[in-house]
Amino acid sequence: MKIGILGVGHIGKTLTQRLGATGHDVKVANSRGPETIGADVLASGGRAVTVAEAVADVDVLILSIPLNRLPEIAPLLADVPADTVVVDTSNYYPLRDSRIEAIDAGQVESLWVTELLGRPIAKAWNAIGSHSFAAKAKPAGSADRIAIPVAADSGRDRRLAMALVEDTGFDAFDAGTLADSWRQQPGAPSYCTDLTREEMPGALAAAEAERLPKRRDVAVAAIQERVGDGSTNPDAEYLVRLNRALFM
Repeated sequence: MKIGILGVGHIGKTLTQRLGATGHDVKVANSRGPETIGADVLASGGRAVTVAEAVADVDVLILSIPLNRLPEIAPLLADVPADTVVVDTSNYYPLRDSRIEAIDAGQVESLWVTELLGRPIAKAWNAIGSHSFAAKAKPAGSADRIAIPVAADSGRDRRLAMALVEDTGFDAFDAGTLADSWRQQPGAPSYCTDLTREEMPGALAAAEAERLPKRRDVAVAAIQERVGDGSTNPDAEYLVRLNRALFM
């Protein structure tokens, strides 16, 4: 499958490595140019290209950039064919993204993204921490394999995104439509808590929309207090323990 990835941050880097290793034709781009993409990102066969090249002639386009950067790339998607599946991995963090009135008023993050981009998306890889994603992949059928929820309005888009999640070493869980994808947003019991396929249904069902923003912000404050700033990631197991304590 031909896959374009925008972004080589913590999630984008692992996506490039894992999907390239499973035989997909992967192109990856960032905002600074292909020459700035490290050899480790490309070690499994991914190719560094320009942003324009990454969005052209692909079956799947994965957006692995902060939510506040999505308006910059929205015009690039105007010429992307309608049958190209667009997968978004972003989450809304007001401290980083600045306040977005519609989301603060209760709009589901994924629905805000579809309006911004003017096209359907699938939501995947947003509910797993970057260290867990990089370090905890397991073969299908393994005990305690972590599950990743996937939401999309199109059954085809959801199935394709789920297949790619499986290719990255995790159990894909069908989380339904984008209207329900708030259940995998920051602050929800399924968010970055490293749950199995068996644990995921209960976590999604237990989410309470009105409690998500406060829980999210409490987690951010706790992380800032531990690491001293808003950009450094805490150690991985601390993050999972914190999220389980706050969100579940």
